[in-house]
This record gives sequence, C-alpha cells and structure tokens, in this order.
Amino acid sequence: MSKTVSWLLEMQVQEGHASELKALMAEMSSGTQANEPGTLMYEWSLSADGTICHLWEQYVDSAAALAHGGTFVAKYAGRFLSVLKPVRCVVYGSPNEAVKQALAPFAPVYMAPAAGFSR
Repeated sequence: MSKTVSWLLEMQVQEGHASELKALMAEMSSGTQANEPGTLMYEWSLSADGTICHLWEQYVDSAAALAHGGTFVAKYAGRFLSVLKPVRCVVYGSPNEAVKQALAPFAPVYMAPAAGFSR
C-alpha cells in the first residue's frame, strides 16, 4: 500500500464571504503549489449555489501533510475559519499519529486502506 495521506474536507461557506473565499482559495493554491513539493493534489470545489466547499488534498506521506499543516496554521487558519465552517473531514491512507493530532480539530473519520493500488 501507498504511504500517501489524503483527505476531503467539506465546509459551509459563511454567508457574505464569497469574494474573500475566492481570494483565499487562489492564495492558498498558489502558495501550496509553489512551496510544497510533497503535495500531490490540492483541489477546491464549490457547489452550484456557492454554499458548500470541498477541499481535496493528497500528500506523498505524513511528513508532507505536516509541512502543509504548519504553513496552514502560520499563514491561513484565521482567515480560513472566518469564511468557512468545517462540516466533515474524511481521511484516507496511512497518516501517522502527528497527522491525526493535527487533524483532530476537524473531527475526522479515518478510512483505512483495504485494497487497490497507486500508480
């Protein structure tokens, strides 16, 4: 099985914050792409009415996920939580205990690898 760690974070967009969210998504996406080589996937999606946001993230391993978490806390957490209300977090792969502790505020559900492959 792969050492990758990924998660889907579902959030409610706080009313009246759509423009702030769009700017934050762009800033976080470009910063992650430029500065975090261990990030394999980092994709934001919005519902048609703009009220639900999904963030799909995948990292090469737990160390890369923790590196992203450090940047998130230092640069983005305050703004992120002012425009988005986390609703659900589902974690996939094999996160280590440090990743689990970092994600604990999101009350994640952990899905253990069961079968399959990665290319």
